[in-house]
Parts: sequence; structure tokens; C-alpha cells
Amino acid sequence: MTEENLNPEEGELQETAAPSPEGDEAPAADAAEGAASPEVPEAEADELTVTKMELEERTLDLQRLQAEFLNYKRRVDRDRELIRENATYAALTPIIDVLDTIDRAREHEPLEGGFKATAEQLERVVAGLGLVKFGEVGDPFDPTVHEALSHIGTDAEVEVTTCKVIAKAGYKIGDRVVRAAQVLVVDPA
Repeated sequence: MTEENLNPEEGELQETAAPSPEGDEAPAADAAEGAASPEVPEAEADELTVTKMELEERTLDLQRLQAEFLNYKRRVDRDRELIRENATYAALTPIIDVLDTIDRAREHEPLEGGFKATAEQLERVVAGLGLVKFGEVGDPFDPTVHEALSHIGTDAEVEVTTCKVIAKAGYKIGDRVVRAAQVLVVDPA
């Protein structure tokens, strides 16, 4: 015997009736909810914890993707700059022979008229693209930017190996040597 089936007025045992379709299940449902209600906050807490973990995971994924994108963008920018430099190098290298011809013409006589204007315009354009001429008489010899064609003796006036004659000027684009200056050098006495 259970206390639920005992009629308090008569003290007799009651038979439990089958639930009616009209909603007599409500007390049983209330009892079930009362028993489950301590679990509902736990379930919500578990769901909240899972959601927070998923949020942290998604945030880390987003941060990783942003870092990958920035690295990709930097790499593309660096590659574009390198391609631009290589294209400039390839375009200006053949023009160096034309500049050499202009220099040889200047050595014989001053440039005049249309040829002078054309030569000056060409020199301005290539300088604007970053082509820089180097190699002057009296520069200390540097094997990274000079090509020594010959030693022509010693000179008491110099303290280090020095460029005495410039056969062909050198050219650079930025730090990149397009053509080393071809020089004749003297050693210190």
C-alpha cells in the first residue's frame, strides 16, 4: 500500500483510474516536470557551455583566417613589386647600349639640336624609372659594382685600389646592379 492510493476521509484504499482523454494527465505531467526541472538548468548550462566553446572555436578560426589573409596579401604585394622590378630591369637593360652610344657621342663633340633633346629626354625617362648611372674616375674599386678590365700600375696619390679610367659606366635599379662599371684601376704605391 502506498499513501497516494489511501483515501484520507475513509481510510480505504482507492483504485487508480486510467487517465481520461480530457486532461487528467496534468497532475502526472506536473510531477514529471517537477522531477525534470532540476535537469533543465543543467541542460541549459551544458548547452550554454557548448555554445561558448563553439564561439571561441569560431573566433580562433576567424583570427587564423585573418592572419592567413594578411600574409597572403603581403606575399602578393611583394610578388607584384618583384615582377614590376623584373619587368623594369628587362625593359631597361637593352637601353643601356643606347645610353653608351650617347656617352661616346658626347666624348667626341657636344650634342646639338634634335639629337641632344632626344638624348636628354631618354636619360630623364630612364632615370624616372629608377635607372641610375654610376662609376666615376677616382671612385674606390668595389668588385660588387665594378668590373676591373686591367691594372694600369700604381699611383702615389691613392690610398686604396681606385678607378682611374671608366671604360663603360655602370647602371643600377635600386640596389640591383644592371651592369657593373667597366674600369681600369690603379693600386696605391
